[in-house]
Amino acid sequence: MSELSVDHLLGIKYITEDDIQLIFETADHFKEVINRPIKKVPSLRDITIANLFFENSTRTRLSFELAEKRLSADVINFSASSSSVKKGETLIDTVNNILSMKVDMVVMRHPNPGAGIFLSKHVKASIVNAGDGAHEHPTQALLDCYSIREKLGDVAGKKVVIVGDILHSRVALSNIFALQKLGAMVKVCGPKTLIPKHIESLGVQVESSLKKALEWCDVANMLRVQNERMEISYFPSTREYTQQYGVNKALLDSLGKEIVLMHPGPINRGVEITSDVADSDHAIILEQVQNGVAIRMAVLYLLASKIQRDED
Repeated sequence: MSELSVDHLLGIKYITEDDIQLIFETADHFKEVINRPIKKVPSLRDITIANLFFENSTRTRLSFELAEKRLSADVINFSASSSSVKKGETLIDTVNNILSMKVDMVVMRHPNPGAGIFLSKHVKASIVNAGDGAHEHPTQALLDCYSIREKLGDVAGKKVVIVGDILHSRVALSNIFALQKLGAMVKVCGPKTLIPKHIESLGVQVESSLKKALEWCDVANMLRVQNERMEISYFPSTREYTQQYGVNKALLDSLGKEIVLMHPGPINRGVEITSDVADSDHAIILEQVQNGVAIRMAVLYLLASKIQRDED
């Protein structure tokens, strides 16, 4: 299969295992490109991409921007926190204005779940969801699974535990979908108040003890506690959270086996993981960042090749 089954990347839910493998194979190629002295390829020279960020994001936005520039696309950046959206302009108005500039693709982060799906029905551009509320964040899940594949050779059959704030995390949901499509076993671990009520219906087991979860897993993906999404306090104190769900060197050493540690960033050092763990050989956090650019290049390239084919 040499093309995606979809015209947009709205969520992992909507793509197939074949799509994921194709994205990975394409990312392998772009990873070689990134490591060359001349890092640019002319693949998207005639494509215009608008980055629409209705919510703050530094890492994801920079990663997409870098991917777009590496592919030689024309890039328009739009940050809604400082724009006419504050004056009450709607999503459709904003997008129509941008589309009148003849944009081919839109990379969008939005606080409302489903914003990308809504957009894809109303505009003639390919949409990439860069995070919609606490719903999905597909490119993060792809780069996480790609990083596991790179480190352990394959995702199938691996045991992965996602630790922390599952309730507010779009990364968790996308990761669960992607890991399961690729044949991994998934558990979640965290305070009861931060585990969604019906998570078992996704075929995921809940483990309340971090030590047990780490003894079981091959890979632990440590999520950030998303204080900015919490109107109320979900646990007594950060200190207590860290005592129960933080990973430190002593805990890792007590496992008697090697596990791989991941974190989607930004890390609250000393909360989810201590600095010595974040900087240790167990962690593949910097590899995740590097792989993020290759994965986003692959997604943009594969979606753009569908646009270019449709135009021919």
